[in-house]
Amino acid sequence: MNRIGVTGHRAIPAAAEAHVLAGLRAELCGPDGATHVLSSLAAGADQLFARLALACGAELTAVIPSGDYEACFDNPADLARYRELRAQAAQEVRLDFAHSTDEAYYAAGAYIADHCDLLLAVWDGRPARGLGGTGDIVTYARARGRPVTVIWRDGVLRG
Repeated sequence: MNRIGVTGHRAIPAAAEAHVLAGLRAELCGPDGATHVLSSLAAGADQLFARLALACGAELTAVIPSGDYEACFDNPADLARYRELRAQAAQEVRLDFAHSTDEAYYAAGAYIADHCDLLLAVWDGRPARGLGGTGDIVTYARARGRPVTVIWRDGVLRG
């Protein structure tokens, strides 16, 4: 089974969007694409990844960091996409955190890294802005010997 996980920025600058989309599509929908994917379904990279993976026929495991995770969605459209994707998940893993904290996000990212064969990182290469950010999860995965593929357009920084 080819299990691919994701970590990535919630905001993808317009200058990087097409490159990120093409990179994700190549990894998920190519001849060696995913049969199973793991995502926390956060706004931005996670939702884009999950939508593409489902469209390419992969099964989705939703990794939910906390009991109040829905409260972290500021944008109603992002929350609606989260609910739609979660409803399409073949499996759901709910971590034992009551509240959406940096520790819960880190634990969810670590769970994804621990349970995939390849971690895709939609990442500009800069340090995480808080515990559990993309840079932290890439560091975690690499320290455990997990293959990580970074998908980002050179020269573009997140806002």
